[in-house]
Amino acid sequence: MLQERSNIIKQKALELGFEACGISKADFLEEEAPLLEKWLNLNYHGKMAYMANHFDKRLDPRKLVDGAKSVITVILNYFPEEPLSTDEDSYKISKYAYGTDYHFVLKDKLKDLMNFISEEIGEVNGRIFVDSAPVMDKVWAKKSGIGWIGKHSNLITREIGSFFFIGEIICDLELQTDSSMKDYCGTCTRCVDACPTDAIVQPYVVDGSKCISYFTIELKEAIPDEVKGQFENWIFGCDICQDVCPWNRFSKPSEVTDFRQHPDLKNFTKSDWEEITQEVFQEIFRRSALKRTKLEGLKRNISFVKLAD
Repeated sequence: MLQERSNIIKQKALELGFEACGISKADFLEEEAPLLEKWLNLNYHGKMAYMANHFDKRLDPRKLVDGAKSVITVILNYFPEEPLSTDEDSYKISKYAYGTDYHFVLKDKLKDLMNFISEEIGEVNGRIFVDSAPVMDKVWAKKSGIGWIGKHSNLITREIGSFFFIGEIICDLELQTDSSMKDYCGTCTRCVDACPTDAIVQPYVVDGSKCISYFTIELKEAIPDEVKGQFENWIFGCDICQDVCPWNRFSKPSEVTDFRQHPDLKNFTKSDWEEITQEVFQEIFRRSALKRTKLEGLKRNISFVKLAD
């Protein structure tokens, strides 16, 4: 019965376009608790105060959903068909921000999956999560056998690499759980060696406060001078540690049309970025994750990178 239910849910997830679906027991994350505490004590979250909030909820999904029994985890590929620009010297933004903000896309698909579960299996008490609460996405994905957490702290799958979004349904439905997958990073340290700001302080441990993504997205104040010249033209996020990962040779273009880049972004030049107006920003990034920095934040990042040239 449990296996049959789980199979039905997984089959529907694939039909909805998710690359994979795995299930784990909604339980206290005993192994992760001391690691998270140590990470926070070392101040690796920097100015991301929200990372220190709701410590207990982050480690126990039953504190997020009453009576929770299962965590259903899905992944959705966002790897682009082509790079943002053919000009190597142009400014760069993370691939996940090329198209429509993933929160909208992933949430809609998860709502469809939740509705299907209610219709096919019966009334379910559950919640959908897409970066919207203190949920340790990568840990649940690992526990459910979708992939393993690489030395750059991102989840990796053998099938499509690591360019995908993660979402969950935490619910009170009892399901057959999956087993976690072994680590296939081996002796490779390409991500550790390639990080220009040395944010990967040791394999599997990232000092978030040193990451280019942190400086260009999370940090709201001035970017410190000591990292000047280290951004390699990244003005929103950074994909370096994923770009050098050998497993991403298996990345394939996403079939989700919403993730395709805005046509006006195609071959955006350096001067296009530098001269961007509020009107252009609003038009191109109206439904983009890039809106998070606002125009002022984007201009700050561009100035910082430009001054370092």
